[in-house]
Amino acid sequence: MRADRLVSLVLLLRQRGRMTADVLARELEVSTRTVLRDIEALSAAGVPVYAERGRHGGFALLPGFRTELTGLNHDEALALLTAGPGRGEQVFGLSSALASAMRKVVDALPESHRTIASEAAQRILVDPETDLLSRRLITKEVPDATMLEVRRAVLAGHKLRILYAATDQEPQWRTVDPIGLVTVRDRGYLLARRSGEDRTYRLSRMQAAEELPEPAERPSQVDLNRIWRDRSAQFLSDGHLTVLVRVNPARREDLLNAAVAVRAEGPDSDSDGWLRLELTFQDSWHAEWALWQLGANAEALTPHSLRTALHNRSTTMAARYESPIDIPNIPYG
Repeated sequence: MRADRLVSLVLLLRQRGRMTADVLARELEVSTRTVLRDIEALSAAGVPVYAERGRHGGFALLPGFRTELTGLNHDEALALLTAGPGRGEQVFGLSSALASAMRKVVDALPESHRTIASEAAQRILVDPETDLLSRRLITKEVPDATMLEVRRAVLAGHKLRILYAATDQEPQWRTVDPIGLVTVRDRGYLLARRSGEDRTYRLSRMQAAEELPEPAERPSQVDLNRIWRDRSAQFLSDGHLTVLVRVNPARREDLLNAAVAVRAEGPDSDSDGWLRLELTFQDSWHAEWALWQLGANAEALTPHSLRTALHNRSTTMAARYESPIDIPNIPYG
């Protein structure tokens, strides 16, 4: 761990020039005292780092102290710098590691590639935190200690104990055989087996975790994409309701946010520009609630039971508000 931190410290000084101990401490997420000890260790190892005193002082490297990697071309470097700052690393607790890796990539590039790639990466944004409607995409963070234990068990192939809070249940300890980690729309999942049965656990519901020394019972080779596809199909077939809907494109995102999954999507056969979607909802009540929120901007086509439920609800509401009522002028307070 300290070796990685020393390398990151050197890379920060290479890329940014003079930096104070306080700024270095914030970047490396350590104390100022630790930074000063690291500076002494680098000096003792022959790294030409020196201190400048005064108001604008700090630590810096002697000019020319660097190595270059010429194996990456412009597009390869741009791909790394653009794809790197996604939010998947936050889901799995790897944000600090990613920041360190990106510093190494940038520092290793030749000067010409480094400048061009860095400027180009500023023009491309992947998966921002808010959408066009200014809705913030919130990812519930998993405690670092918990995520570290989960990640270690997955990569080492060890059994894992998790304190897991399933929906509407008190947290319980479970021992599982971890298979892999998956992130979908900023939600992280642990794919595992428990007592020989397939299980999928949402990381945000884990309150604690402990890597065990016993080896996990799992195959040596794994195809996570296939496993996730199979489990998704199974999930959608277990007690969920499939609905065919017409929707105004302006309210499409609202409908998708309420649905469990989208099975199919395309233009509606009418010429009004609406869309036709086949969606999965948790149950009939969930589907009725989601369609009711959209009012006249959506229409459920199937199943018939859902159309009947929406018709009955709208009839009841229309009857309630059909005639005006006199409200006596009663002063408040």
